[in-house]
Amino acid sequence: MTLVEKIKDIEKEIARTQVNKATMSHLCTLRAKLAKYRTELIAPPKAGSSEGTGFDVEKVGDARVALIGFPSVGKSTILSHFTGTASEAAAYEFTTLTCIPGIIHHKDCRIQLLDLPGIIEGASEGKGRGRQVIGVARSCDLILLVVDAGSGKADRQRELLEHELRVVGLRLNERPPNVYFKKKSSGPVSISSTCALESISESDVRQLLHEYKINSAEVLFREDCTVDQFIDLIEGNRKYVRCLYVYNKIDMSSVEECRRIMAMPDTMVLSCRMRLNTDVFAERLWDYLGLVRVYTKPRGKKPDFDDPIVLTEGRHGTTVEAACKHVHRSLVATFDYAMVWGSSVKHTPQRVGLAHQMHDEDVIQVVKKRGNDLKLDPSNQLAGWKDPTKSKNAMRKAKAKLKT
Repeated sequence: MTLVEKIKDIEKEIARTQVNKATMSHLCTLRAKLAKYRTELIAPPKAGSSEGTGFDVEKVGDARVALIGFPSVGKSTILSHFTGTASEAAAYEFTTLTCIPGIIHHKDCRIQLLDLPGIIEGASEGKGRGRQVIGVARSCDLILLVVDAGSGKADRQRELLEHELRVVGLRLNERPPNVYFKKKSSGPVSISSTCALESISESDVRQLLHEYKINSAEVLFREDCTVDQFIDLIEGNRKYVRCLYVYNKIDMSSVEECRRIMAMPDTMVLSCRMRLNTDVFAERLWDYLGLVRVYTKPRGKKPDFDDPIVLTEGRHGTTVEAACKHVHRSLVATFDYAMVWGSSVKHTPQRVGLAHQMHDEDVIQVVKKRGNDLKLDPSNQLAGWKDPTKSKNAMRKAKAKLKT
């Protein structure tokens, strides 16, 4: 029996099992097995296998966005319209057979837009080039799920795409649960919580850990979570990514349908042929990516407003530490403090530390620690009045002894 057949059998058994207290233990076991089988299914092929290779696309720009959808929904048209990159578009399906990148320039930032081949139902099981497409999607900061609003099957396409991405471990517009989980080499399983647990019980947690052969662990629930969320926490390979649903070809739909779609969360309508909503497309990408521009200011000089540091919430965060690592990874070790001008501080300039959250268009000036005075003073002119190996407090105490 293949993995796909085992997965289908478990899904059928879960569907026909009633949910109550007597069957929760059995359902937890089935869901854990289902998650393990799906992890094996999407695992990369072993060396020397005959399966095809993925798309080798170099990361360029400050953020990465993927266009995912069924064939002939207008992905190539969107890429050509907003990036100027020539991507073949025709009236037949599977026009795009490989990944075609393009660059969107917006607010002094470069956003890489990827036109991926269309996927079909069952892509998570390896049909078509679904695994390669989804593999590229896991490396992106934002996913655009493109559906055809004029086909009458837009909602069905959206459900299928959400299912295919969820099966392979992509969690769209979700955040990981606030649960602390750590495996141990010895000791019992310790389970504690700071809130009331309604969606999961202590026996369910022990049953899931037993299914994964984890006999020593520490679990702390700071908020309630479901069984599936706890399985994701144990697996540890889930990708939480923002998603924007793009209903393309909206000019072929009625006004009532357009209003219904616009009322849905995380959704926008678009028509490249009639140029509807094309002026706000880049701005929506900017909002969902959470990009923050930070301008650097050398000491005694004016800020450099031509080449900003672009920070992303999904990659390394928008803190001062992330800005220092963007300049050079060794800057954090010699960091003393930073002076910040902008909306993120109460008064300008303000002295901040590494954990300070930066806002868009802030100006930062990094001050490094003073090194060894012997290195800074090759002539040793300061040796007579200051000991570089002692702190300021120790020097004060030494001076006080001399006075007495």
